Amino acid sequence: MVMRLRVHSLYNRKISFLVSSSLRNLSTASSLFLSSDQTITEPLVKSELEALVLKQYSHGKFYSLVKNAVSLPCVLLTACQNLSLSANSSGELLDRVSRRFSIEEMGREIREGRFDIRSCCVEFVSSSEKLLRCDESLVLPNLKLKVLIEAIRMVLEIVYDDRFATFSYGGRVGMGRHTAIRYLKNSVENPRWWFRVSFVREMFEERNVDKLFGFVAEKINDGLLIEMIKKLFEFGILKIELGGCNSGRGFPQECGLCSILINVYFDGLDKEIQDLRLKMKLKNPRVGTGDEESTGNVFFKPVNIYAVRYLDEILVITSGSKMLTMDLKKRILDILEQRLELRVDRLNTSIHSAVSEKISFLGMYLQAVPPSVLRPPKSEKAVRAMKKYQRQKDVRKLELRNARERNRKTLGLKIFRHVLKKIKQSNGFKFEGEIENEVRDIFQSWGEEVMQDFMGSLEERWKWHWLLTRGDFLSLRHIREKLPQDLIDAYDEFQEQVDKHLAPTQAKKVLEDEERRVEEEEEQRYAERTAEDLTKLCMKVSAPEELVRKAIKLVGFTNNMGRPRPIIHLVTLEDSDIIKWYAGVGRKWLDFFCCCHNYKMVKIIVSYHMRFSCILTLAEKHGSTKREAIRHYTKDLRVSDIDGSEEVHFPSEREVKMMGDKNLSDPKPVDGTLSLLLIRLASDEPLHSCAASFCERSDTIMYRVHLLQNRLRINPLDEEKWVPGMGTIHSALNRKCLPLCSTHISDIYLGKITLQDVDSSSFIDLR
Repeated sequence: MVMRLRVHSLYNRKISFLVSSSLRNLSTASSLFLSSDQTITEPLVKSELEALVLKQYSHGKFYSLVKNAVSLPCVLLTACQNLSLSANSSGELLDRVSRRFSIEEMGREIREGRFDIRSCCVEFVSSSEKLLRCDESLVLPNLKLKVLIEAIRMVLEIVYDDRFATFSYGGRVGMGRHTAIRYLKNSVENPRWWFRVSFVREMFEERNVDKLFGFVAEKINDGLLIEMIKKLFEFGILKIELGGCNSGRGFPQECGLCSILINVYFDGLDKEIQDLRLKMKLKNPRVGTGDEESTGNVFFKPVNIYAVRYLDEILVITSGSKMLTMDLKKRILDILEQRLELRVDRLNTSIHSAVSEKISFLGMYLQAVPPSVLRPPKSEKAVRAMKKYQRQKDVRKLELRNARERNRKTLGLKIFRHVLKKIKQSNGFKFEGEIENEVRDIFQSWGEEVMQDFMGSLEERWKWHWLLTRGDFLSLRHIREKLPQDLIDAYDEFQEQVDKHLAPTQAKKVLEDEERRVEEEEEQRYAERTAEDLTKLCMKVSAPEELVRKAIKLVGFTNNMGRPRPIIHLVTLEDSDIIKWYAGVGRKWLDFFCCCHNYKMVKIIVSYHMRFSCILTLAEKHGSTKREAIRHYTKDLRVSDIDGSEEVHFPSEREVKMMGDKNLSDPKPVDGTLSLLLIRLASDEPLHSCAASFCERSDTIMYRVHLLQNRLRINPLDEEKWVPGMGTIHSALNRKCLPLCSTHISDIYLGKITLQDVDSSSFIDLR
């Protein structure tokens, strides 16, 4: 309780500080926060929006957010800017919005509670419910209602983002799937036991919605805002499904408020887990102040609790005993079932060993492994290859050195001949230019290079030392007595200089010391690796190979033997559209699994199976052979555009080979692009505006939506035939038509935008 009060007081102090700092900037930005009756021409930047929302904070709560924030034209225009896909300037954006609806009038309706949400709903009825899914009809918001939902989302994000726990991912800026995976890879140490909370697949019921509004009311005192969200639930626009696989994937049936409302609902659980983590850390204080992991033979292994939550996917990890993990699991499930009133699938919410069992999380497999598995030492073959490469480098270096000496000798002779010629022409040593200084500088630099190479060669020094010291009869006593003292002193001084500069003993000792140091460092590294393998466990993240291969077989990239095959349903598309569709699927797979240890497997699937499936599809379309298609399009799948210039959309083999972890935040899974086909219609339909949000282009083409589950006549709930964990677009949109311009149809094929970015009122039902 004391920890929770401390966190709450820190949060209040942070809010107060943000409010005070934002109010200092309100004098310069006050022209943007105008009433709905005044003209707004500029959308807000993030700092101005934060200042506007935090201005409504008082005594621990936010008041009248709809009247003083959501309904303002500047906020609505900012929401339009977030939804717009093609507006270049604020003036152009305002013109495009004004052609559809009046922002000022919309803000006045929202502020006065007269905004008709039901009239902004678009309902779709599935024609194949009984065969495929038992879903009710699909209700989507039109573009005007999408603007309102986006405005509410922006305001709620500012209210709650700093309040959420640090391990709460999804629906937050910079806090996505890959951010969570990087946390697991970099921060989790010595995991022993873990469990993943699985929910029974069901929609939010009325009791869950009421509890959600109770959580919202703890921080926001605005009945109008709660009433609007209630209507979104009532009319079926806002649906929250737990235990499914459709959240956070960009599907059109997902409302823009789902992610943040899920985070608000689970925020209480996050705080409880955070308190448990702090208590466990206080129970296991670290002895001493050193930063090393071990002192002598004693290794410090604290008992830690780790947690990661991405929307409704919850993973809890402990480095302690199984009894500790069982107690922790019981407390978390009690909170979920009693306080949050959710149905947990206890059969699948079981504790697993992190070392011996993999666990599925965020579409990837996790397992605790020794560090040598992630960073294995070089094999004997790799060591031999490295030594061979080093020998080749040494031979090349020697050849360059000999060539440099040969060229230097030739150039030196040319310089001498040139100097002698100038001396003869000048009748002595008097000539115009100061050639002697230039020649002296050139030869001095050459001499320094020669001496540097000579002093660095142990063999050369040994050879010259032997030549200068052999037959040293002057060191004999009876000879030295017969010679002048000056000659003997000069000889002794010369021998001292020879031993000082040319004796290889010191250089040999240095080389031996260097070799010994390298051997000791290698032994030390080996000892450290061995100790790490025995005392430390790291997180290994892998792509689900069997599920990926099942997916490419289900879609039709490969046959039953696992070899590439053409997809017949794509032959009706243009050549460039076929390549763009393959490129969109391939790049999404490469981006999503770029953080995995077996990334090479994904590269092979994209670079071989999908590339040759695309080539075979193009060959099938034109009735040619595979060789002819490769000769025409090349393996990089180059295609010419309208102007005749070549375009490359599919990643080349070299590009795929060089790919690695891209440090992404939240790449969307491939499900939406993989299960969607847009087939061009040959019809005489009148021209329509592009269905993309706020696109004004009228040079559009009508496309029909074909969904994978309807095309294959498979129920996505049947895990034996469908790919487990692969989401689907709602079947009610199957065979619906929509007009799209060339830019946005290309973006959909490439996976840059989804049907979530399309105005749902633009769908047309053509038979």
